[in-house]
This record gives sequence, structure tokens and C-alpha cells, in this order.
Amino acid sequence: MSTEEFQADARADAVAPGALLLCRALPESVAPVAPLLRERMLLTRAGEGWSVLVPEGGPWLAGVDPVDRVLTGWATALAVGAPWPVLALWWDADRAGCTLASGFRRPVDYVWLSGGTPAGEDEAMRTFAARLGLDPVLGLQALERLTEPDLTADAPARLRGLLDVLGREGVSLPAGLRPGEPAHRLRDAARAQPDTRTIEWAGWRAAVGADLDVVRGSRLGRYLPWSGDPRARALALTQVAAGLPLTAWGLRRRSGGWTAAGAFLMGHGTLGLAYDLGRPRD
Repeated sequence: MSTEEFQADARADAVAPGALLLCRALPESVAPVAPLLRERMLLTRAGEGWSVLVPEGGPWLAGVDPVDRVLTGWATALAVGAPWPVLALWWDADRAGCTLASGFRRPVDYVWLSGGTPAGEDEAMRTFAARLGLDPVLGLQALERLTEPDLTADAPARLRGLLDVLGREGVSLPAGLRPGEPAHRLRDAARAQPDTRTIEWAGWRAAVGADLDVVRGSRLGRYLPWSGDPRARALALTQVAAGLPLTAWGLRRRSGGWTAAGAFLMGHGTLGLAYDLGRPRD
């Protein structure tokens, strides 16, 4: 490779966007749910009680949709379909940030400019600490330091600092999965892990079975149609009602992430209603 080609590759890597989805669950719990995003991803362990999803592609790589908008939609979709929180990490040439989604609660996010300048609300870190169960004193103090000026830390370094804080909760990303790396290096690092599996869409028939497996025995199980609980149908209707306008909004704004979130909600709710209607009555 010539010097000019090497420099061109280095410049491309420096501005290439990247993304990771951290799930507070074992890969065995994430694997049945993640295909509903209908995106090809790599799934591997990310420490004690955590998993990480590495997208193999993404609308942001083709300039279709910004990486932050897509990741927020994906994290929201995963969180409403599973009983564990999802933390999305993303970065591009101008900014880096994180979004925490948990159930039907409003996602909370924080952003840093490329040079590491904080550009989020301080309240976000307090919400992060509370929803992730961090120590209300030491954990919160560590997060709040990430919102203070630091001339030595750029935006990806801020994300790495966030991961250091979450290390107290068991997060440990495999070697090579570092915020700031371009997408192809993230994929290579994920494939190098011995327990990595490929996640891809296999159709609605497989999704029904996967849904049953992932919620059976979870704390959300009693709200789903196969539980027989009277609140289950109301939840399924709520998911469909929320998913329809969200999908329309995403399509209107050409937002792949929010369209996926809306489609996920509608699909999840429709599956629940279909199961409820076909279930034998006492």
C-alpha cells in the first residue's frame, strides 16, 4: 500500500461512524429478541451478566440516517420487547453519545462533541445511575465527572470512560470492541470471540417461538397473552397503538431506527393479540 493510500484509509477510519448495543442480559436471553430488529448483527458476551450486539451494517454507513437516530430507535425497540435495559453507544466524526432505554420509559441520552465537550443535560447522568442501579454516591460521582470539561479526552474517550464506570456493574467488552473504532474493525473483533453468534431475521414463525422462550419465566411474563393474565391483551393493544404512529413518524422522516422501533412494537403486539385470540378459553 502506498503512503497516499495508507493516509486515505487512516482519514476514512478517523471519521467512520460506529455503534454498539449493550444489553444487560446473557447472550442466551438476547439472541431470541434481537432478530426482531431485522438487522444482521454479531452477538457476544460483554462481561458478567451483559451482552453486546455489533451491527454488521446500518443505514448510517450509506448516509441514509444518522447513527444516533438509528441506535436510539433500536435500543428503544429492544427494551420494550425484553425485561432488561439496553445501552446504545454511537459515534461519528462530529459527536459521540449514549442512549439508555428501559421498558416503556422515555429513553435518556447524553452527547459529547468531537473534542469531548459535554453537550447533554446533567440530569441525564442521575437518571442513568438510578436506572442501572449504580451506587447513588460513588457511581453518580463517577458519571458526573464525564460531564465536566476535560481537555485530554475526545468524544470516544468519554464513552470509554463511561464503560469504565459500568465495569463496576460487570461490563467488560472484548478486546477490540472500543468506542471510536470503525465498523469493520468492530466486526472483526466480534468475530474473533469464541462465543460469537450471528443474529439475523428468520421470519415471523421463528419470532413467535422466540418470543415465547424469552418471556416465559421473566417478570414480564404475566403481562403477555400466553400467561392467561387479563392484563396481557391490554398490553398487546397498547403496543400496537403505540407502534402504528411511531412507524408512520419514522417513515415520514425516513428514520430507519424509529421505523424499526415502531415495527417492532406493532409486530410484538400483533403476535400477542393473535396468540390471545387463538388460545383455548376455559
